[in-house]
Amino acid sequence: MYRDGTLEAENFPPDRLTANLDDPGTIVWLDLAAPSADDLAQLTESLGLHPLAVQDAVQQHQRPKFSRYPGHALVICYAVQTNDAGELTVHELAVIVTKQTLVTVRKDPEFDMDAVVQRWDDEPMTDGVAFLLHGILDYVVDSYLDAAQSLDDRIEALEDDVFTRPPNSLAVQRHSLALHKSVGQLRRTVAPMRELIATLLRPDNAIYSERMRPYFQDVLDHAIWASEQVESLRDLIATIRDTQLNLQGNRMNLIMKKVTSWAAIIAVPTAITGFYGQNVPVPGVDQPWGFWVSTVAIALTSVALYTTFKRKDWL
Repeated sequence: MYRDGTLEAENFPPDRLTANLDDPGTIVWLDLAAPSADDLAQLTESLGLHPLAVQDAVQQHQRPKFSRYPGHALVICYAVQTNDAGELTVHELAVIVTKQTLVTVRKDPEFDMDAVVQRWDDEPMTDGVAFLLHGILDYVVDSYLDAAQSLDDRIEALEDDVFTRPPNSLAVQRHSLALHKSVGQLRRTVAPMRELIATLLRPDNAIYSERMRPYFQDVLDHAIWASEQVESLRDLIATIRDTQLNLQGNRMNLIMKKVTSWAAIIAVPTAITGFYGQNVPVPGVDQPWGFWVSTVAIALTSVALYTTFKRKDWL
């Protein structure tokens, strides 16, 4: 519980919620980790929450959105993290905003709420619930920028691997597909945030005062920048995938060219020996010089074909 922007109480029992909210100068933050609908029943009665807001706050895999209800609003957003392999981990968060209360519903208990609290502590509270909401959204959007930078570093390393490793390297292909999946997942998470924050900035929004508008505008700018970075990464990974396929195609063409050239070289000796193997009299039959003539003809034509193909870069 905050009173006049100063932290006054922590970990108080739920039955003290109504009493703490009787003072218009207090702001209360409630944090719930993976609650059920029954867990929110008491809050529904105390804060007058709409049943649809409670339902969306509990159910998982909701689309990022901002919904307004009489006397309160609901924000659904996702924070992201990347591991050493470039895989993306998504944490879903629901935020219920009332005049004096901010309720965070962590659908994934792994969500790092301590980092959000640290942001609140680093700056003085300026505008009650709106300040708390800004801290959450700022943390979420910054996680997009961090994830985009991490994926960008891994994609640059993948670019080097494409040209330094064999085109048919399974490790490079797996890494490429994993990054492609992560970028697509990040794109689906980042894209709706622009609309969400833009809705918060509408003039008819009573959640914050005009003093907080520059703060939310700054978060929107970061969300737009993150979205542009993700689109750039998406194009880059698609280009890398096309490059991999082109290198594999070029390698296959080179192999076919070499095989065809060697087949042509082998075909000439086969033709000469086949000609001398006819069951009809030919010049030099039953004579030693006939054997040497055919042998020299095979050697000369094979060397001539090899030299010609080598000069044309067919071998």
